[in-house]
Amino acid sequence: MKSLMVLGAILGFLVGAGFGLAGRMEWPAALWHASMAALATSLLMRWWSAVWIKNLRQALEQRRAAASASRPETKSAANVKI
Repeated sequence: MKSLMVLGAILGFLVGAGFGLAGRMEWPAALWHASMAALATSLLMRWWSAVWIKNLRQALEQRRAAASASRPETKSAANVKI
């Protein structure tokens, strides 16, 4: 999750600085906008990665449940009463 936050911050900073410089802003204003874009993007990436991991775990649990349900149950010798 931390690596996705860092990736989001880097991407946000680059996009914010790029738009700021493309809009012919001065350096201090472009740096300020890039910093705010980095913060916002890193928080969004943190939220998105948490949602993604939660859904990935749910999908894996559903896959395990479906696999165990499709497997025929076999009675072990310890469970059979004589």
